[in-house]
Amino acid sequence: MKLEEEIFNKAFDNNYNKVLVNILFTHTWVSNMIKKELLPFEITMQQYNVLRILRGQHPNPATVNLVKERMLDKVSDASRLIERLVQKELLTRCSSRKDRRVADVLITKKGLKLLETVNLDEVTQNKIAINITDEEASLLSDLLDKIRG
Repeated sequence: MKLEEEIFNKAFDNNYNKVLVNILFTHTWVSNMIKKELLPFEITMQQYNVLRILRGQHPNPATVNLVKERMLDKVSDASRLIERLVQKELLTRCSSRKDRRVADVLITKKGLKLLETVNLDEVTQNKIAINITDEEASLLSDLLDKIRG
């Protein structure tokens, strides 16, 4: 459905204004889709992102700073997110062998199993692939990169 129909707006000031609104609207649309998929697993999108980062590091631990650097949402409080995941037994935290002032974080078997169960990539990709081709997805990704400079 066209943006104008979705938000009941007949005209935009210019195409730059329209693309900005469209990006924001699409972000919310994708976020809501992901939240709905994660709801049964009782984790947030940010927690899911932390788990995926640590799965990529597995079997090696990661520092909290490494997790912060790689997070999609840079304003998230990584320490708080990690603590909640530790409480859910999806991560473990221990002092670094290299520097005792630094905490290492490691995804647990329970965390790995949860990621296998969630299968979020397939669900979201299928919803996007219905509407655009692989070539269009590549072009869109390139254009979004270009917007960010």
